[in-house]
Formats: sequence, structure tokens, C-alpha cells
Amino acid sequence: MQTIRLRISESVYSHLMWFLKRFSRSEVEIIRENDEFISVQEYLENELETIENGTAEFINLEQLDEKLETTIRKYED
Repeated sequence: MQTIRLRISESVYSHLMWFLKRFSRSEVEIIRENDEFISVQEYLENELETIENGTAEFINLEQLDEKLETTIRKYED
């Protein structure tokens, strides 16, 4: 599936949305870009950049298990 991003005028918006809604969700998925979407996108882009430039910090399975156990204990009660 391909993703496109469009900037359209208010006068065209309702017509375009009407047209896109004629397709099934498996054919066309409308992704609304709100503040949360943009925030998550920026976070993921930054994370990818740290991996690509070699500055990312990774943990091993033992450290992950320890963190998970600590988190579980914290919320068990």
C-alpha cells in the first residue's frame, strides 16, 4: 500500500473526502494528521536517526527482563 500526503483547499476538502470514502478501508485508509500523530512521527524519526548515526543505546535481554519485572511490580498492587 502506498501513502500520499496532500495539502488541499477547504473548498475541495469535502469533495475529496466524499470521493475517498467510496473506497473500502482495505483499499484506502484516511490517516488524519493531528498533534499526536505528528508528535509520534517526530519521535520515531529521531529514534531512527540515532540508530542510523550510531548513537542509539541498546539493552540486552537480561536488562529488558529486569525493566519489565520492575514495571510489573510497580503496577501489580
